[in-house]
Amino acid sequence: MKEIILSKQPVELFKILKFEGMASSGGEAKMLIADAQVKVNGAKEIRKRKQIVADDVIEFGGEKFVIHLQS
Repeated sequence: MKEIILSKQPVELFKILKFEGMASSGGEAKMLIADAQVKVNGAKEIRKRKQIVADDVIEFGGEKFVIHLQS
């Protein structure tokens, strides 16, 4: 499982996909989420602006990413 380190929380789901390179743009990230291709904590997530916080787990493209807050 890969780690994503946030400097602040919460962060919108589509922004994480965009900034971590899972999507090439915010628009693409929103489309992937709307198409139910992303899971958060094991459940399909279709809310583009879902607030992601520390210890959430994002699943996309066959990979899992755990969210940590920078200390």
